Amino acid sequence: MQITHLGHACVLVEAAGRRILVDPGNFSDAWHGLTGLDAVLATHQHPDHFDPDHGPRLVAANPDAVVALEASLAAQQPDLAARALVEGEELDLGGGVQVRAVGGEHAVIHTDIPRIGNVGLVIEVAGGQTFFHPGDALDTVPSGVDVLAVPAHGPWAAMKEHIDFIRAVGAPHGFLVHDGLLSERGWALAFNRYQEMSATDFVDLRHQQPHRFTD
Repeated sequence: MQITHLGHACVLVEAAGRRILVDPGNFSDAWHGLTGLDAVLATHQHPDHFDPDHGPRLVAANPDAVVALEASLAAQQPDLAARALVEGEELDLGGGVQVRAVGGEHAVIHTDIPRIGNVGLVIEVAGGQTFFHPGDALDTVPSGVDVLAVPAHGPWAAMKEHIDFIRAVGAPHGFLVHDGLLSERGWALAFNRYQEMSATDFVDLRHQQPHRFTD
């Protein structure tokens, strides 16, 4: 499985001949202009996870891609004819690649702010590895995850909860996402703590170059 972190929450997963883009949001632009995608997926409606301006352009540039968005986001983008993702939804992308939606709600930002939908995305390759992108929630812990995208920071985040989440998932490999609000020092603090306080081996993917994860 080859993964490229394209800034903040956006991740390109390449496996079994499939190219899957997750959370093309407006905190990054490295994904602008991508073509040859087999799927465009988004965990929830916040614009740092699906850019309402450039997201439709991306879809138009990849007419053969499966477009699957968290249900409330799909309702906001009717022109995309996207598949609405809810907990338990499964996508078969061919080549032994399956996507499963888990969870259902965004983490609590504040009790005065209504919660919205959020689906974590489990990408499984038959006979290969399993990748998990949780979006903005830590309350679902799928089993058998080999590579974990860990949100580094957000207005809903607390390091103690993230460490417990990483330990619960127990993936051998991990990297940080959702880091667009962090300074260099803040990023290093999160990276080092998560590395020191879990058994997951973290790699730095901020260079936006493909990284191949192996067993």
